[in-house]
Amino acid sequence: MSERPTVPMPADPAAKVTVLVVDDEPHIGRIIRTRLEQAGFTVLLAEHGADALSHLEAVPAIALVVLDLMLPGMSGTDILRLLRSDSRWRPLPCIVLTAAGQDAQLREVESLGVSEIMTKPFSPRRLLERVRSHTGVTHAELVATESASAPVTP
Repeated sequence: MSERPTVPMPADPAAKVTVLVVDDEPHIGRIIRTRLEQAGFTVLLAEHGADALSHLEAVPAIALVVLDLMLPGMSGTDILRLLRSDSRWRPLPCIVLTAAGQDAQLREVESLGVSEIMTKPFSPRRLLERVRSHTGVTHAELVATESASAPVTP
């Protein structure tokens, strides 16, 4: 699996680090969103490839993608192939989170430059650790960002 550059903290301390989660199972997306938002990340959800690509086009500040492989229509592998073929998204870290255990499919995403592969069922805590690692964002930085964006009361 390839190493990706870390994502610097936003210049504006009120801006949060944005993660795109692409999974066709709404309950999985909600679990991931809840855990990442509790840790200070902003999370966008997409249930299929077209939504994922729309988010990527609309929000250039996405710092990482969590991607299921088995999606309706466009597969996660197809999305990853598009990410790696476009210079705007090529360096974007991508964690594949999948129930797929087919060796050929996993070798293919590895060859496309996925940052990491995690299998379902998964630990939300472990996923959070990996998101932090791949974005280069520590818990302390997120807490500082949250504190800096909190309203000041007289």
